[in-house]
Amino acid sequence: MSESERERAIIAAVPKGSFIGGAWHEATESFAVEDPSTGKILCQVADGTPADGAAALDAAVRAQPRWAAVPPRDRGEILRRAFELLMARQEDLAWLMTLEMGKPLAESRGEIAYAAEFFRWFSEEAVRIDGGYAVAPNGRGRFLVMRQPVGPALLITPWNFPMAMGTRKIGPAVAAGCTMVLKPAPQTPLSMLALAGILQEAGLPDGVLNVVPTTRAGEVVEPLLRGGRVRKLSFTGSTAVGRKLLAQCADYVVRASMELGGNAPFIVFDDADLDAAVEGAMLAKMRNIGEACTAANRFYVHERVAPAFAERLAARMGALKLGRGVEPGVEVGPLIDAGAREKVASLVADARKRGAQLLVGGTSLDGPGYFYRPTVLLDVSADARMRHTEIFGPVAPINTFETEDEVIAAANDTEYGLVAYVYTRDLGRSLRVSERLETGMVGLNQGIVSNPASPFGGVKESGLGREGGRVGIDEFLETKYVAIAPP
Repeated sequence: MSESERERAIIAAVPKGSFIGGAWHEATESFAVEDPSTGKILCQVADGTPADGAAALDAAVRAQPRWAAVPPRDRGEILRRAFELLMARQEDLAWLMTLEMGKPLAESRGEIAYAAEFFRWFSEEAVRIDGGYAVAPNGRGRFLVMRQPVGPALLITPWNFPMAMGTRKIGPAVAAGCTMVLKPAPQTPLSMLALAGILQEAGLPDGVLNVVPTTRAGEVVEPLLRGGRVRKLSFTGSTAVGRKLLAQCADYVVRASMELGGNAPFIVFDDADLDAAVEGAMLAKMRNIGEACTAANRFYVHERVAPAFAERLAARMGALKLGRGVEPGVEVGPLIDAGAREKVASLVADARKRGAQLLVGGTSLDGPGYFYRPTVLLDVSADARMRHTEIFGPVAPINTFETEDEVIAAANDTEYGLVAYVYTRDLGRSLRVSERLETGMVGLNQGIVSNPASPFGGVKESGLGREGGRVGIDEFLETKYVAIAPP
């Protein structure tokens, strides 16, 4: 089978409708899914309407009582089977992701494995939902504490990690006993539609998961949040959209967890292992083409080691191979669309106009697709827009610092607080800096923090709540207290 034949077969195997109540539904309208590496249309997907959203929620509400009563072990076994199916189909799912999102196949394979791990992790957490029993302090009664599913949940996922952001939400919801309506990003709906089929095959009952792809997010989502039947919202996306959704949740006091924007500092002290720091910088900056909320956005390097660090990073960035993610040896794919590339180009032009020194990159590629060369800038002024904006692209702006207090103040000088990266060999400094950074996560001498077994999330305007780890299931559980009369 040729490469083009394989691509067509993989796309053809994915249903293109909304998945509601265990059945696939076509729509009167559709939208195009584009290959960002060529600009060509891969397929058309049903464009869900407010009526489709309402039908999906109807199905979730009907299924909720039955699903909540399913034994935790049975819920866990469904997730375990889905984990095994994801891994068995890793290669085709990786191709699908690369075609709709653009990242190189190696990264897509890694994301499928990462996504599957959320199902394995929460399959084990399903049977560990606990409660409590205690004697009242005065001895005149007993306390019984139980934990129950919060109820139907609305899940909204982004385009940059189209499989993992779905499993990170679906896994704990299934384990906790919640039904769901999921709206995937219109740029990358195919991975979630494929996942819906896999979960059905794994034995997930009809109506527990409903998927509605749509380009009319506001029209579809707002009525669901304002109707009083959705009891939980889990959203990953921009801070601006998160604010609007929180306002919509307020009328019915819908529980919300939000994983929003980031502006991650990457701090290199003068005692750092520079080889390790450069390697970590490549991971923190270039994972997913820089289109990640965890991407290093501001590099602060001690003035004694900044020249060596900048030279090495520029050499590594400049040597990366760009191209279609399905091609052998490609390390950097395209940005998601023309608007994303224009934003990156505009941020780089603004920084250079304000005096930043260009070390490598700084230009778009000619030809089809939305490619931008990996870029390193030095001495980016404080008023440059990229210092205060989530770049979401392959650009590393470097500035120098002299003291610990100075760099902590600079790192915390943002409304965001998702993640920070710190490189130092000083144990005391490691602890001091980690404690002083105003972020929900810290990568200490490593450039990747994401792990299904750890709590993922931020502070300040980077979000509410945590996903993954032992606390990830808490977002989908309510605590009920029963006061018992003395025996």
